[in-house]
Formats: sequence, structure tokens, C-alpha cells
Amino acid sequence: MSEFQNKAEELGGKVKETAGEATGNENLKNEGKGDQAAAKIKQGAEDLKNKATEALGKITGE
Repeated sequence: MSEFQNKAEELGGKVKETAGEATGNENLKNEGKGDQAAAKIKQGAEDLKNKATEALGKITGE
């Protein structure tokens, strides 16, 4: 998943959370928070993968 897709998912989660707050819908609010957390975890994993690839490239001289 790209950084753009992760940010889009995070933004979608924020929209859900805000809509849930505005309508008093706790399920929607919590779903939005979950979407945001999932997007942040995916982005963290993507960042870690990129750093590992970069480090491996330095070790192998690529």
C-alpha cells in the first residue's frame, strides 16, 4: 500500500469519526478511529520495510 493510500484511509477514518461524533453514532466514531489506527500501522510497516531495504542496500553495496 502506498503512502498516499495510507493517508487516504487515515483521512477517511477521520471523516467517519467526525460524522459519528456529529450524529451521536458511537459505532461509526469507533470505526473511524480504527481506520485511522490501521492506516498508521500500515504506514509504519511501510516505513520499516523501506528502511530495511535501504540498510540492506548499503550492506550489499547496491
